[in-house]
Parts: sequence; C-alpha cells; structure tokens
Amino acid sequence: MTFSDNIPGAGDASTLVTTTGGGANQVRVRAYNERLVLSLVRRNAGVSKAEIARLTGLSAQTVSVIMRSLEKDGLLMRGEPTRGRVGQPSVPMRLNPDAVYSFGLKMGRRSADLVLMDFVGEIRLNRHFTYPYPDPRRIIDFVTRGIADLETKLSTTQRAAIAGVGISAPFELWNWAPEVGAPAGAMDAWRGFDLQAEVAARLPYPVYLQNDATSACGAELVFGIGPRYPDFVYFYVGSFIGGGIVLNSALFVGRTGTAGAIGPLPVRNKHGETRQLLEIASIFVLERLLRDRGIDPQPLWYAADQWIDFGEPLEIWIRDSAAALAQAIVAASSIIDFSAAVIDGGFPGWVRERLVRATVEELNKLDLQGIVVPDIVEGQVGAQARAIGGASLPIFNRYHIDQTVLFKEIENAEGA
Repeated sequence: MTFSDNIPGAGDASTLVTTTGGGANQVRVRAYNERLVLSLVRRNAGVSKAEIARLTGLSAQTVSVIMRSLEKDGLLMRGEPTRGRVGQPSVPMRLNPDAVYSFGLKMGRRSADLVLMDFVGEIRLNRHFTYPYPDPRRIIDFVTRGIADLETKLSTTQRAAIAGVGISAPFELWNWAPEVGAPAGAMDAWRGFDLQAEVAARLPYPVYLQNDATSACGAELVFGIGPRYPDFVYFYVGSFIGGGIVLNSALFVGRTGTAGAIGPLPVRNKHGETRQLLEIASIFVLERLLRDRGIDPQPLWYAADQWIDFGEPLEIWIRDSAAALAQAIVAASSIIDFSAAVIDGGFPGWVRERLVRATVEELNKLDLQGIVVPDIVEGQVGAQARAIGGASLPIFNRYHIDQTVLFKEIENAEGA
C-alpha cells in the first residue's frame, strides 16, 4: 500500500466542525444558478464575470451577486486582473482547489485504489491494494480502514469539506470468475451484495456508485479531452476492457445504463476467429501471455504507472489489442460519426502511446470506405481515471449541473 501527500494546511489548529450521516454540515447543495456558474468556471478556467453573463444569459448584476456569494463561501478564487483596451480590468475566476474534497474508490478485478481528490480533480492522497481476486469483506475493510487512516492526515476544516464517497466498480463481477482465476464459487459472494449500501452503513458520508468504465469516461469528459471533443467513444483497458460514449458533451449511458460497454463487441482475432473485444484487448490476456512464458505477472498490478517492459509478450499483446481496437473503432464509427476515439488504461503513458500508435497503423489496414475516421487520441486522465471518476460523483452531485444542461445553456446563449 502506498501514500502520496500534498495538502497545504493539513494539521492546522482549526475549530472542530461536526459531521452527520448526510455529510459535512457546511457542505450544501447549491441552487441551480450557482451550480451553473460553478460548472462554467470548471469548464472555462479563468473566465470573467462578463463572460459568465454572456454564456448564461443572466444579468451582470445577478452574476455578480452569485459569484460574490461563491467567493465568500470559498468555492471561487480570483486571479490577477487583466486589462483590456477599454473599461475596467477583467478579473479571471477559478475554482478553489481546497474548497471541497471527496473520496473515490476504484475497485477492480486485481486491485483497488482509494483516493482523496480536491475540487479541481487533483489527487491529494491515495492508497493501493492488490489481491488475487476481489472479496466483498476485504474490500469493505480496505475502504473503511483506508478512509479512517486518510482522515488522520486532514485538518478538521478539510474533513468538514468532504462531500462524500464515490465508488467506481465493475458490475456482475461473478460472471468473470474463471478469467480472474478465482476459486470455484468464490465470486458468488458478490451476487446480491449491495456494495454502496454496505459502505454507506460504515461511513458518515453520502456514498455514490457508478460502473468503473463509465466513471473513467466521465473523468475524461470533465478533466481530459472533453472540452476539445463534444462526441467521442472511449476505451479503458483494465483487467477487462470497458468503455463509454460521450454525445453533445454528455455521457450517454442508454436505457439500461450499459451503452458503450464495448467489451462484448465482436471482433476477429489474428487467426480469423470471432471473439469478444474483452477476450483480446484486456490486461488479463497479457497476464496469461506472461504466465505461459514463465514470467511473473504480478508487476502488472503493483502500480499502473510503473510497468516494466516485458519485451516480446508485451509487443504481441499491444499488436493484438491494437488490431481488435481498430475494428471496434470502425464498428462504432459506422453507427455514430464520433469526432474522436480515446484510448486509455491501467498502464503507464509509454504503453498507452505504443498502443495508440499501433491502433492507428492497424486502422489504416482496414477497409474504410464510407467511414469517417475519428481522431485516435490518448486519454489525458490516465491510469487513475476510474478512481477520479468515482471521486467526482459526490462533487458533481452537490455542486454542478448535468453536462447536457450545461452544453445546452452555452449553445442557447451563443445563439442568442
């Protein structure tokens, strides 16, 4: 287990602020216009009051009152005034990183990450836990002990600013017991186990739950390439590959919440056999390749950003995964003309760069007639995308409006 620490003011002597089951008492759900302003400032760091008024259609006076209130509450902070040619200096406004914190849990099939994230999406503290397969009770113990331990590193003021806990986890874990090498029946404990309720029963914070790949896609939308690409298909290569869809700058989860799951997508392997995408472009496949060659695969799960170069097995996996991803991108692009296909995963940046480059090469080998090929780009959030996406859930629930609404507000204001 590892820690990283970057919190200014931790340990300051502060007045004790009590908390309740609903979260810290100085954290409250903001009114709609306040949420709108906060969402726009997050999307456009350094935006001025005049620009906010233009984007929202609210009067300058109303925006001024709202922003003064948000600044007084410590949610916004002023930048250095910039002078234009005419009129008063423009004052850029930004979110205050220390205004709000949240915990995020990423639960995977081989490891779990617990992070404390600030208001602008930076990880301040983290813990990592590896296991041969996920067990419900060990996960609960990791979360409760981990949060209690991380809380000791915070001042009382910082603890009072915690908005909640967001869990990012794969659904129906029991369906993949053979692939993760779990003993027969060991994963059945997840059937009917309510992870959200079990965590909530042990903590004094509100708890939120979302599919892990959807959480990663949401993190990329908000903290990654989202501002540049309003529509993209997202691939997150974890123990099992998953993904998501962004349309009109908003997550699209579909009728059952599984839109963009992409793992079951049929593709052909190098032998011409039809397989599901997850059977080729998942890290558990690389794990098997390493085991077959007598190489210890455990370093895959120690730390996602500290892989070693496994040589030939890694190159085989990258090539096979890239060929499968290229087919998946063509299939997705034949349905929706995405502006980008984003590839990220639980590995270092140098692996991601090689995988994206190989995917572009494989894509150019395919019949692309009638296909508008999207930009093939690396994800910007990285290996912690699922944990960051989970930690975002409490913050966005309390302080921001739905991205779809935000997009429409901007569109309507610009068209006025």
